[in-house]
Amino acid sequence: MPEVIFNGPAGRLEGRYQPAKQKNAPIAIILHPHPQFGGTMNNQIVYQLFYMFQQRGFTTLRFNFRGIGRSQGAFDHGAGELSDAAGALDWVQSLHPDSKSCWVAGYSFGSWIGMQLLMRRPEIEGFISVAPQPNTYDFSFLAPCPSSGLIIHGDADRVAPEKDVQGLVEKLKTQKGILITQKTMPGANHFFSGQVDALMGECSDYLDARLRGELVPEPAAKRIR
Repeated sequence: MPEVIFNGPAGRLEGRYQPAKQKNAPIAIILHPHPQFGGTMNNQIVYQLFYMFQQRGFTTLRFNFRGIGRSQGAFDHGAGELSDAAGALDWVQSLHPDSKSCWVAGYSFGSWIGMQLLMRRPEIEGFISVAPQPNTYDFSFLAPCPSSGLIIHGDADRVAPEKDVQGLVEKLKTQKGILITQKTMPGANHFFSGQVDALMGECSDYLDARLRGELVPEPAAKRIR
């Protein structure tokens, strides 16, 4: 997959980019865990999510947030990282103007950034949020959440306890016009130790169902944007 360097809001950003063969293919952006706790675009789960979308014909990008790897800038507590993600999506869209839809997938800190990007960009029609941390980060901006998606986490996650994720899911499920799918993996910790293959199986099953037109509300119930 091609290594790329593109301009971000705080300098150059380093990424891995795989264009789809079809000009109008959907775009997928994959966002990595917390930069100050070892998170990079080469995280195993981030890489596997990238590969999953690539295999299904998406134009796919993962990249290092500012200050990580060859990306310029310094950690900005989420605000700058959200700007990085928006800039990354702008960059892919400039190369693929015929692409009309987009997905965002994030793991841990990346899922928080991804959900914020979802609120800003109406073309994002689906999301995969792996091990979000509503106990650490404020998700109250999801009012309302504009797209259907998957929230997947483990019941042995001490970083993001199950009860906190459950609270977020229940709040989102009260909204009309979207469908939140939740998967709780038995025995999985925050890093899905020994369970990455099972995690990817669940994510792949969800994405395949969505691509078949399943797991979304009836068209009549869709929120007008």
